[in-house]
Amino acid sequence: MALAVALVALVFIWVCGFSQLASAVGSSRPRLAGKRVTENFASLRFEEGYTSLFGEDNVKVAEDGKAVMLSLDKRTGSGLLSQDMYMYGLFSASIKLPDDYTAGVVVAFYTSNGDIFQGTHDELDFEFLGNIRGKEWRIQTNVYGNGSTAFGREERYTLWFDPTEDFHQYTILWTDKRTLFFVDDVPIREIPRTAAMGAHYPSKPMSVYATVWDGSDWATKGGRYRVNYKYSPFVVSLSNLVLEGCAVDPLEQFHTVSCPADTTSSDSLSQFSELSEDQKALMEWFRSKYISYSYCDDDVRYPTTPADCPPRDPHKKIATAHVRFGHHQRHRKKNRKSHRSSSGAAAAVVSL
Repeated sequence: MALAVALVALVFIWVCGFSQLASAVGSSRPRLAGKRVTENFASLRFEEGYTSLFGEDNVKVAEDGKAVMLSLDKRTGSGLLSQDMYMYGLFSASIKLPDDYTAGVVVAFYTSNGDIFQGTHDELDFEFLGNIRGKEWRIQTNVYGNGSTAFGREERYTLWFDPTEDFHQYTILWTDKRTLFFVDDVPIREIPRTAAMGAHYPSKPMSVYATVWDGSDWATKGGRYRVNYKYSPFVVSLSNLVLEGCAVDPLEQFHTVSCPADTTSSDSLSQFSELSEDQKALMEWFRSKYISYSYCDDDVRYPTTPADCPPRDPHKKIATAHVRFGHHQRHRKKNRKSHRSSSGAAAAVVSL
């Protein structure tokens, strides 16, 4: 009896200690004071800013137009496209990813102009790569400018939450001075426009896309695990859609275009790209814990340090998540190709 009581006491102490540890870990995340970036911009209904891109039967818009579901099944994937092209802007969506077995499934929320500027296209990507049961989704960001598809500025991350349990906000803020990626208003990456990037900084009008499709050939363990349609349809839910930018005609002299001064799409966008001290602390918190791959560290793919990266230090890599989690995610160079719908119509240029 005494032994049983002692064991119960030990379990109680262990549970309390673990709870306190978890609380301490959670409290280590800096607080963000003031208004969140996405709270400054109104969301819109699907028909106000988007249209179906491909797989129309797999694009289901809510009755009130405030949400949309994209799905992948054995017949086709699906996607949506903004009705306008934008010369800089803030583009955001709350996204809930499918759960269970999702190996080979690729979800992307991104900007691109590949259909207009073939060979010199620009692109800013949020990319989500599915996984086998029990393994988390992987998220990555990428930047391409002026057709620099042979040089990917890719970063890959883990997340501090399960993206299949609820909606989370993913935001791209693109200005003429810098680009920022946010997750739930936490800035996770900043790409300043520097002389080192040269013409590789995205600087032509882009459309906004969201797609789900079969990336079996490479998405999960280099193609080892493929999409299993026994688990289909793979449904991606999107809501809180934000398109805030300067809509332009890409065939005009877009470099001279300026937005009306009385709109939030003008220079006011730049004020949100200037990170506050709280935001800088949040970004440092994220980047110190959750990066598992950075192109700046990749001395196999890039033996010479890219000009826009800091000098390499083997003792202080940018990506450190694999050290903490006890594994290393191998990076494989992936084939880039136009993704097309089953009807053969051009759907999107998805760079992953």
